[in-house]
Amino acid sequence: MPQFIDVGRVGRENAAVEITTAAATDADAVAELHTASWRRAYATLFPAQYLDGPLLAERQQVWRARLADPVPGAALFLAVETNVVLGFIYLEPQPDGRVLLDNLHARPGDTGRGLGSRLLEHALAWSSTAHPGKDVYLEVLQGNTRAVAFYERHGGRRTASRICRFDQGFELPEFEYTWPATVRAPTRSPARR
Repeated sequence: MPQFIDVGRVGRENAAVEITTAAATDADAVAELHTASWRRAYATLFPAQYLDGPLLAERQQVWRARLADPVPGAALFLAVETNVVLGFIYLEPQPDGRVLLDNLHARPGDTGRGLGSRLLEHALAWSSTAHPGKDVYLEVLQGNTRAVAFYERHGGRRTASRICRFDQGFELPEFEYTWPATVRAPTRSPARR
């Protein structure tokens, strides 16, 4: 089990959700949640043959590789309740000096509990400590209006728009959102590993 670094209560009465640092053994649970989240959030955006295809195997390959051979300075945090992964957030430093928030997902059925907010807050605080002075940014599909509204509510500044080209042969418009380091102050300092 990963080391627990932040404990709190979210949503359901008596439901303790812990924010943890992921371990290599968490790869399949993260891949399963990632697949379920994409299938729900992107049902009207991604081609059905892609979502209904070998998406789980693809996500397993991605997360097993990321956790077996982590990028220096990257972090994967999990929201865990009773040993079940309910959400995750992944950050990775980029060659341009910024930190990419590459994934933020909550398990379908557990959205609306504040998991995304807690994970984002934790990740931004961690980034301020682990990568001081570095902007955090992400890319979100324009058609994912729920996520767009979430990032705007949480202080993300729209800094670009472009077309995202997927390896599977389709394209979709996306926005870039940034949390500049100059205006981002950690609300609390996460414990270090």
